[in-house]
Amino acid sequence: MFYMLGVVLLWVTIAFAVIHVVLDNRQPAKTMAWVLVMVFLPVAGLLLYLFFGLNQRRERLVEQRSLDQLSKRSMLSFVEQQNLHIPESYEQMVELFINQNQSLPFKDNSVEIMTSGYDFIPVLLKDIASARHHIHIDIYIFEDDALGNLVADALIAKAREGVKVRIVFDDVGCWKVDSAFFERMREEGIEIHSFLPVHFPQFTSKANYRNHRKIVVIDGKVGYVGGMNIALRYVKGISLGAKGGNRLPWRDTMLRLQGGIVYSLQRAFLVDWYFVDRTLITDRVYYPALTNGVGNNCLAQMVTSGPSMPYPEIMQGYVRAITAARRYVYMETPYFLPNEPVLFALKTATMAGVDVCVLCPRRSDARFTEWASRSYLRELSEAGARVYLYETGFLHSKVMIVDDAITTCGSTNLDFRSFENNFESNVFIYDEGTALRMKEIFMDDLSQSTLLDDVEDWVRPKFMHRLWESVTRLLSPLL
Repeated sequence: MFYMLGVVLLWVTIAFAVIHVVLDNRQPAKTMAWVLVMVFLPVAGLLLYLFFGLNQRRERLVEQRSLDQLSKRSMLSFVEQQNLHIPESYEQMVELFINQNQSLPFKDNSVEIMTSGYDFIPVLLKDIASARHHIHIDIYIFEDDALGNLVADALIAKAREGVKVRIVFDDVGCWKVDSAFFERMREEGIEIHSFLPVHFPQFTSKANYRNHRKIVVIDGKVGYVGGMNIALRYVKGISLGAKGGNRLPWRDTMLRLQGGIVYSLQRAFLVDWYFVDRTLITDRVYYPALTNGVGNNCLAQMVTSGPSMPYPEIMQGYVRAITAARRYVYMETPYFLPNEPVLFALKTATMAGVDVCVLCPRRSDARFTEWASRSYLRELSEAGARVYLYETGFLHSKVMIVDDAITTCGSTNLDFRSFENNFESNVFIYDEGTALRMKEIFMDDLSQSTLLDDVEDWVRPKFMHRLWESVTRLLSPLL
């Protein structure tokens, strides 16, 4: 009797959940994916929907939009750019981000490209050591390991000197990190907040909206953006399979920036800071006068996106750059689960004669996502694009280069989650020199990769593998 009552109650709850997801008017693919999960995996599907499916982007997160506008107005009073000239070929792209993201273009920037933790961490520690006023860190993962403690010690040393240190870390990204790790820094005067903490049952649905950004700003003069978190694996690599075996080097991309673009990185951090601390920081000291002496007319825009925004701004930038390409589009991404607009743009560009080349890792740190991506990569390859699998290590780099002109690098993966659910940040750089340097790095990565057409089990998978690929692809809008 009680068993039957429980079953009836479960299916009534699922029926209401299905009605809820249908009324939410999401993309049809995502709606159908949730319906399938809840119907065929009723208990697990309902729990997954409660944690990752409830859409709060218009209910509780929308206040960040108005804050974004407020912080932009405060930054505008500090912006001083003489003789800003935007080439005609970039005007529409720049205008898109101004209108959609209120992202201002800045000229005269310097860009240093780092491709491993061995490059990134020593330079970061040096910049931390040279800080005189403040250090701002907005990070997805701050691990309690040897490297994380090394950085924490450096930050504590600066806090003791009177430097203001503020850290925003993602609550889900740092789920495995003991609270004592962050408490040690708090006791030394460092201000730390987790982003959208997830506690059962009040905030379960917030697990779906994560701060995936990787931003560092030091004294308002030096900034970092890219794909690297603060964790030992970004230096030592990762182990796949049996413990201690199959260790893969970690290949990633991080940019060290100087110039006006650091204003935009600062603004992005301070918006997130208000979101977690409810303190609005607009002092002029956080936007110091530009004195780095750079005069190269390297244009850049910092673009942020997230579920609180009315449009997927970074995704729009990708689509605009791909459709405007005339010669080539080169992309690196650890996960290839593109939504329909991005996949359609890539296939259209390929069929129009543009050299579209996508580079992904042969072996991934997320096996389920790897299986889901295979059919997408095969579909793109069948459309005529060149698809390569990186063999030397785990490729975590998130980069696109277009026509020796546009480069974007940041935290955004080519997947549904990055485009629609995560808070992400990418810098878009309009500069031939930067594009050529990034292109050279891409070509070096390509030389360590295998063409998808030469990987038999990916191109012509066995029936059970193909079936599993198709099943995981059905769930790709939810990954």
